[in-house]
Amino acid sequence: MSEHSITREFLLENPLPLPQGEVDKDARGRVMAVGGHREVPGAVLLSGEAALRAGAGKLGIATVRSSALALGLAIPEARVLGLSETTTGEIEAANAAAIAAAIHDDDTVLLGPGMLDDEVAGELAASLLSSLHGRSFVLDAAALTGLRTRLEHMKEHAGRVVITPHAGEMATFLDIHIREVAADPAAAARRAAAATGAVVVMKGSHTRIASPQGEIWEARQGNVGLATSGSGDTLAGIIAGLLARGASPLLAAQWGVYMHGEAGERLKQVHGLLGYLAREIPVQIPAIMRDLQPAAS
Repeated sequence: MSEHSITREFLLENPLPLPQGEVDKDARGRVMAVGGHREVPGAVLLSGEAALRAGAGKLGIATVRSSALALGLAIPEARVLGLSETTTGEIEAANAAAIAAAIHDDDTVLLGPGMLDDEVAGELAASLLSSLHGRSFVLDAAALTGLRTRLEHMKEHAGRVVITPHAGEMATFLDIHIREVAADPAAAARRAAAATGAVVVMKGSHTRIASPQGEIWEARQGNVGLATSGSGDTLAGIIAGLLARGASPLLAAQWGVYMHGEAGERLKQVHGLLGYLAREIPVQIPAIMRDLQPAAS
């Protein structure tokens, strides 16, 4: 199959859903971001702010108790749930029921930012996927790689999931060498999409998006400055925010990847190619969405 390009023209022809009539913040869409670790407390903050900047109306964060108060102060727009943690600083998998109880029927669920332990994160993700039905999911970091031996849980939600691996995570997920991923990232993305029924965002200098049907879209927007700590967390959050607004998984991935890259281009104009920070990416998203609205809007 040929690869399709994600361009400004493509996005103008495939617009995001916009709120219609009088709506409140619930109708704008809600995101529950589950993640964080004692050593990486800020990853879920980056994802959560990105979800709000992408247009979600409400944000919940479920994270380790040791970071919950600080996160609540750092992002006062969010409701923060503090959870018991393992001795190594991960969210305990036993918290799955408490997290599920805090998630609304129509929430979009983002799992994984800042989580480090594949086994613990995978067990938590599998429990949540088993107990939550009808939601959209974004799976990132250890929540994704921890599910590599639990694919049946992802397949239950086929058509409602986006996964966002970089090359190393994809190699772990597929149990292949990273050189094989680097040699043909589109093939790796197709393989993961076929195995999971998910839309796959294969991150890289040119990010590829694979549909479960094997179609590939490529985004060339962006620059090497985006290869910085926390950048992937913001991308996962942008996609989650777009899903919460009602975009399909494929459309949310296409828009999210393009806007993430465009944010890098705009930051390069201000700061130069290197040295801008992941925390600055979400701030660019509202203006990018404005500039990508059809002329009649």
